[in-house]
Amino acid sequence: MLLFRELNRSKCKTYLVACERTREALLIDPVKEHVARYLAFLGYHRLTLNALVDTHTHADHPTGAFLLKDLTDARLIMHRRAPVPAVTEHVEQGDMIAVGDLRLQVFHTPGHTPDSMSLYVGDRVFTGDVLLIGGTGRADFAGGDAGIQYDSITKKLFTLPEETLVYPAHDYRGNTSSTIGQEKRHNPRIAGRTRAQYVELMASLKFPMPDKIQEVLQPNQSAIEDDKANFPGLSELNRVRQLSADEVSRLLASANPPLIVDVREPGEYNGELGHIPGSVLIPLRELAGRAAELEAQRNHKIVAVCRSGVRSTTAAAILEGLGYESVYNLKEGMVDWNDRKLAVER
Repeated sequence: MLLFRELNRSKCKTYLVACERTREALLIDPVKEHVARYLAFLGYHRLTLNALVDTHTHADHPTGAFLLKDLTDARLIMHRRAPVPAVTEHVEQGDMIAVGDLRLQVFHTPGHTPDSMSLYVGDRVFTGDVLLIGGTGRADFAGGDAGIQYDSITKKLFTLPEETLVYPAHDYRGNTSSTIGQEKRHNPRIAGRTRAQYVELMASLKFPMPDKIQEVLQPNQSAIEDDKANFPGLSELNRVRQLSADEVSRLLASANPPLIVDVREPGEYNGELGHIPGSVLIPLRELAGRAAELEAQRNHKIVAVCRSGVRSTTAAAILEGLGYESVYNLKEGMVDWNDRKLAVER
């Protein structure tokens, strides 16, 4: 029933999974530069692209999911905590993704990024950048957490049958697959280590930054490929002050509440997560050009808001760069705001 192929033949992996009966296909972690190759493969084998999945927000290559979605009308599926507005379906731990007769089970496996997930179907699991062959993904990006990554691997992925084939999103040593049993026993990063030992090991590793990370990460997070000059650098983003949902809620109930600036797209603002009552909608792509609308609030607290706190961190850095001194970001965005059952309007 399951047709399978790795399509890139490089360190960066894109997997095709298809239902043999219906000829419906799913692409996992497509890379933008190979979009023509994917379309040619689908056409040659008479497959219909039903769905696209990014296992996480990539920092090392531009995703091909946005372009393929536009060209084919395929569903774009990511975890609920993914920041990008172009997603058509959000999934969570335990959900099933249907492609023809196939059912791919979703495992939320954060640690590399908050939105990292793995997909389990048949005799194999696609592990993104959380579990690699003989290694694990880095956990030092914003939102990464080595302890949470250890839990994702040991408490979720390592509960699968030992013969389960492991297909990661990257491999740098020429490997094509492994098994859960092999990684449990022999992965030098995690085998035989306690959680504390793993956290200590990951903290001691000095990873180089991916090439052109800024040009890659911002469009992958926002689906905005123009106006790149308006995007702050990573050092500016790291300085943005963060507030939890509970902290923002308390500020809103105070005698001097902040202005809430929601930087999502209009459809998101009135969509499933709703918006904070009294908030002002200025989409991120328009923020630099419309910042003058906030002039009256220059000396007042401003809290930037988006879906998961990523685009709004960028927005807060932009406003700080324009001289707004009391700007904060809603950490984990409207996803966490909804999880805590705080007030929303739709």
